[in-house]
Amino acid sequence: MIETYVEILLIEDNPNDVRLALHAFKRNNLTNRIYVIRDGAEALEFLFCTDRYAQRNPRNSPNLILLDLKLPLIDGLEVLRRIKADPRTRIIPVVILTSSREERNIVESYQLGVNSYIAKPVDFEQFVEAVRTLGLYWVLLNHPPIL
Repeated sequence: MIETYVEILLIEDNPNDVRLALHAFKRNNLTNRIYVIRDGAEALEFLFCTDRYAQRNPRNSPNLILLDLKLPLIDGLEVLRRIKADPRTRIIPVVILTSSREERNIVESYQLGVNSYIAKPVDFEQFVEAVRTLGLYWVLLNHPPIL
């Protein structure tokens, strides 16, 4: 159960991509409040404080969600659809970080309200740089509304 404040929610099932993202955040001192979830069903439980996260304070929503599209149980597009359809989570910035470069995924993501769509670079250094830039922008530079 999570009781503390989460700044970045990383929803990613690939252990290598999780390691790379955490490495990039650590390298840039953005590791204080990152929580990793590995499937879409658990992501929705976390965000809507149900089932195993029923005791989590719903006021402690993440400042940023990094979301993969290819997730077990519930795919990333459905997770995005539910996030953006609910007034409690609608304003949380969501960045798709995925290996898919399919135009239909990009279009559907933006139609559902994604804030940014980034295809994961294959190269290690480019991946680390992409995650670093995301973290710096969305956590340090962006000014979301205070609810």
